[in-house]
Amino acid sequence: MMGGDEEQEIGAIPDLDQLTITVKKLEYVGAVNKLIERVLARRHYNVPDYDIVVPESLLRQSQKTQRIFQYRHGAIAGLSLLVGGIGIMNIMLATVLERTREIGVRRAVGATRADVMRQFLIEATMICLLGCSIGIVVGLLISRVIAYYAGWPTIVSLFSIVLAVGVSTTVGLVFGLYPARKAARLDVIESLRYE
Repeated sequence: MMGGDEEQEIGAIPDLDQLTITVKKLEYVGAVNKLIERVLARRHYNVPDYDIVVPESLLRQSQKTQRIFQYRHGAIAGLSLLVGGIGIMNIMLATVLERTREIGVRRAVGATRADVMRQFLIEATMICLLGCSIGIVVGLLISRVIAYYAGWPTIVSLFSIVLAVGVSTTVGLVFGLYPARKAARLDVIESLRYE
């Protein structure tokens, strides 16, 4: 038989209304959920007087939203690259037109079509790399400003910088190819007569 003091001690143990468990990685949610079910079943003597709520649908929705943002940002970046590439191509076509006489002189003194083509491809790539360098510097500055004023940690990885340089070089090569081929195919005599 228990005395009054013992009953008061047992009655003083508070009931838990809610227990929140955080899992670091999403792939562990299922295993942690099963473990908690077993522990609670044992502690409650297999009486189902509790509910386990796993916000997995919220997690899935969050992942879906994140994926949509990634696709949208990828589409915006692709469109920006396309517009930038068309701009580079137009600049290079104008350059070919302005330098037609120079191309004719180069060809007349022994430059091959491959030499002319290489020159214009290098110029297109250098324009893209200059734009890429400016973009990297501005991006780094913006990330620092955001980190400073908003208090959000920002990470700019070396991989993203290398990827930006690679994509920029590719855009320069792809969109500079048509103007370079046009310059290389110019007729030497017609180019020398061009005013």
